[in-house]
Amino acid sequence: MHIVRRALLGSLWALIGWKPSFAIDTSPETITQEEASSVTPRHVLCFLGRDRDLSQLSEAAAKAIRDFATGFSVDEDYSQTEPDDRMNRSFDVCWDRVEPDAWNEADEKAVADHQSVLYVLGPSMARADTVEVSMTALRLVERLIEAGAVAVKGESAGIAHGLDRWRKLAGQGVEAKNAGDPLAQQRVGRLAFAKRPLSARGYLESVGFHLVGLPEVYVPETAGSQRQVVAIIDAVADEIGKQGLDRTLKARGASLSFDSAYDVDEFKFNPYGIVKVAG
Repeated sequence: MHIVRRALLGSLWALIGWKPSFAIDTSPETITQEEASSVTPRHVLCFLGRDRDLSQLSEAAAKAIRDFATGFSVDEDYSQTEPDDRMNRSFDVCWDRVEPDAWNEADEKAVADHQSVLYVLGPSMARADTVEVSMTALRLVERLIEAGAVAVKGESAGIAHGLDRWRKLAGQGVEAKNAGDPLAQQRVGRLAFAKRPLSARGYLESVGFHLVGLPEVYVPETAGSQRQVVAIIDAVADEIGKQGLDRTLKARGASLSFDSAYDVDEFKFNPYGIVKVAG
């Protein structure tokens, strides 16, 4: 299946966060760590335009690729100079429901009124490069918003923010880069490009942490309210980034699994595994 179509279908089938009226109903795939290690994550970014001329956005993307976004490319096959009637549903599923005011009515209207779609593909990422590439992806998002994109979605985890939120995240990324703080960069990249919480099989889960080199974090639904569980997910991710996986597993009484609900050829598949926090 084509890279963009696979990513788009993935976001259309993604799960809503705070009130999980949908749940992942696929059975986990039994995958070995060796099989998982052969997978390299990548970004797929979706930009909506306000009119049926994509030249401004595509030229801005091409310039950004020349200037700083090495390895990224515009997808010519699935970018289109007409509205995509699936976008309302897709963005509705993908809006971030964790950050207060992550989007507003103007963002929703921009999606409803869009007239064109541009897809930009990131390079396949080695684990050591994920944070740097994700910071580049965030910078690319900011550049295309400046060029006139009216809505933006990260297809690789099915996450969308409003334009103001994207700008704020991009600013935080610049601050973290200027400070030379890799953990802060990892955190910003995670907040920008990963989605949580998803509900499945008794857990509230993250998806997309592999885009910054981290395993997913699954927390039992019984651990607290959804907001409390999100706080645990984020804390565990921070701990892995700061002190490493083994120490975090031991401190949390957690386990590492590679039994994913996603196939290895799906962009939501995390080759670094799943940390399951004990109930």
